[in-house]
Amino acid sequence: MGKSSMLKDLWGFLKSRKRFWLVPIIIILVLLGAILLLTESSAIAPFIYTLF
Repeated sequence: MGKSSMLKDLWGFLKSRKRFWLVPIIIILVLLGAILLLTESSAIAPFIYTLF
């Protein structure tokens, strides 16, 4: 089972249950997680932390 399988299952769930309003929430959570992972050990971390 790869990532594409998980994304297909998630999209199938959202589509069958008509939960399209969850898509923006999921995108924002993924973007925030990516920002936290990328800035965890970099030189720009202090600048990112001032935003939050």
